[in-house]
This record gives sequence, structure tokens and C-alpha cells, in this order.
Amino acid sequence: MEFRDLKKQYQVLKKDIDAQISDVAESAHFISGPQVAELEEKLASYVGVQYCISCANGTDALTLALMAWGVGPGDAVFVSDFTFFSSGECPAAEGATPIFVDVDRRSYNMDPAKLEEAVQKVIAEGKYTPKAVVAVDLYGLPADYTRLKPLCDKYHLLLLEDGAQGFGGSINGKMACSFGDIGTTSFFPAKPLGCYGDGGAVFTDNDEWAALIRSYAVHGKSKTNKYDNLRIGKNSRLDTIQAAILLTKLDAFKDYELQEVNRVANLYQNALQGCGYILPEVPEEFVSSWAQYTIQLPKGTDRSALQAKLKSKNIPSMVYYMIPMHLQKAFAGTDSAVADCPVTEELCGTVLSLPMGPYVTEEDVECVVKALTEA
Repeated sequence: MEFRDLKKQYQVLKKDIDAQISDVAESAHFISGPQVAELEEKLASYVGVQYCISCANGTDALTLALMAWGVGPGDAVFVSDFTFFSSGECPAAEGATPIFVDVDRRSYNMDPAKLEEAVQKVIAEGKYTPKAVVAVDLYGLPADYTRLKPLCDKYHLLLLEDGAQGFGGSINGKMACSFGDIGTTSFFPAKPLGCYGDGGAVFTDNDEWAALIRSYAVHGKSKTNKYDNLRIGKNSRLDTIQAAILLTKLDAFKDYELQEVNRVANLYQNALQGCGYILPEVPEEFVSSWAQYTIQLPKGTDRSALQAKLKSKNIPSMVYYMIPMHLQKAFAGTDSAVADCPVTEELCGTVLSLPMGPYVTEEDVECVVKALTEA
């Protein structure tokens, strides 16, 4: 059994993907070929924003957004404590100070009440200027933007939606990556929409930011001449082959894959009811794209032993994430290491992600549930 069955996905889409790759090879337009612009247009339309700027990876997407906003030394950027390292790494790399915020126990996303507490504390201390919030759509579920956005407006904070895992999710029909002042996503292969390498994208409706991000992504070039460099930028482009692959996979994602991952999640939900695990919750009017299906184990469970038993039955599992952001060694000795995040600390010891994806079968789910029950 595969944790995320990319091999099966390729077999299903092989004819179209191979044709797309062949077209790029024959044209030899490996950088900034027409497929890149076509993909950006289709992604912007799907998300429901005016601009999509593709880039080399999801980490660069976050960085490019922060660069467009001029985030830097002296700024406080509020980040979910329960997330992948990039969410806090990017503001820190720009010289800002990440302030880590605890999460909601059932959604795994930033707790709006805890965000307000953190903002008020920073304002009272007066050491940093509150500048932005990085809200993460963890495991495929959009964060609670119905509460986060009014808080950002109240405290004049820019809202950056880290939709690396959230692409395809929605709230009341509005799509993930459209909730922030800027949204970003990743096309890492295991993401809901993944390519065959690294890739990412930035989404916004703001003309000025879109122009800046497109410039920063290609060495700070001017709009008309790539050898006329207006600012210090990055080398962060999406390869044409990756764009071509994503064009095929985007069609499949829209046509049936998003529906299928929700089918698989429902199978898990029904089969695991009453088994002693805390199951993920999707609030009414929310749709998850299920980047991961993550349960919480009972306190005191030997997670490593459980994973070993699952592995012995050829069932892979993963832990996302086992160390809170504020306890990462990279932040040791900094103000970022000072955080009151008890929920995150508990989750890091109890979460377990199970095989997930649009090609998981009902038999696969039964096998996983049987093994969990026996273990």
C-alpha cells in the first residue's frame, strides 16, 4: 500500500502526461514555455483571483509574497505553531520575527482567539511592529478565515494564506488560496495538486503586488526587458515540463480527484467511529482537499510501536508534525522560541496520518482500520 499513490495516478493519466512531456521536449521551450502562461491562467480562474504567478516551489511562493510587502527586520509575523518549517522560516529569512500562535485542537489550524492574544501581547511589549499573519490550511482544510480576516483588519495586518496543503479546499464555495491578501500553494508531488518535482504559485488580486512578485521571481527584472534589473530578486521559475504535467493533473483534480479524496475521508470517518481515536472535523460550509487524513491517538499510546505494527502489515503512516515550530532548534535563543502553545505540543505527540488520496480503495481503508483495531 502506498501512503499517497502517485504510481497509480501516473498509470491513470499516463497517456496525457506523456504527451504533454513529449510536446515540451519537441518544442525545446523548457523555460517559460506557453504551458506556463496557460497553467497560470487556469489556476487563477479555478481559485477565483485575478493573478497567478508560478514559481519554483512553495517556500519561494511565501518568500515572494513577503518580499512584495517589504517584510523585514523589526516586523512581527504571526505564524501557526503546528505546521511545516517553511511557514516560519520564510519570514525569519527576511529578517522578521515569527511569533508562533497555537492552533485549534480539531481543525489543526490557527486559533483566532490565540492570534488576538499574541497580537495584543506584541503591541503591549512594543518591541516589534505587527505586520502580517501566515495562516496555514493544514491537511487540506482552510483555516477559519471568517474569524481570521476580521482580526487582521482590526489590527491592520496583512494576511498571507499558506495554502501549500489546502489547494482545492473551500469555504461557502470560495476557494482556498483566495482568502488572504496574498495566497500561495506548493506543487510538491505529494500535495493535493502535485507536479513531478518542485513547484509553487502565488495568488492575488492586487495589481502592484502581482507585478512586484513577477519581477522578484526572475532576478528583479523589468516588465519589458529581463536584462534590465530594477531590484534584487530571485531565480524562481516553474519549469515548462512541470507546468505541462500540472495542466493534465489539474483537469483530473477538478473532474474527479477532489471528489474522490472526500469519498475516502468519509470511509475513514465512518469506519473509525467509536474506535477511540479523535477524528478530523470539517465544519459545515467547509470543504477539505485532504492533503492528509490525520487522527489523534489516545494519550499514552506508543506511536512508534503502533507505526511499526502497521508497517509490518505493509501499511505506511506518517507524523506531521512531531516538533512545534517554537521548539525547533533554528529558533532557539530567539524571541520566536517563547510561545504559549499547549495544544500544538500535545498534538505533536498524538497525531498520525494514514494512507490517503483519490486512488485509495474501500478495501484499503478496511485494511487500515482492521490493522488499527488489532493494534
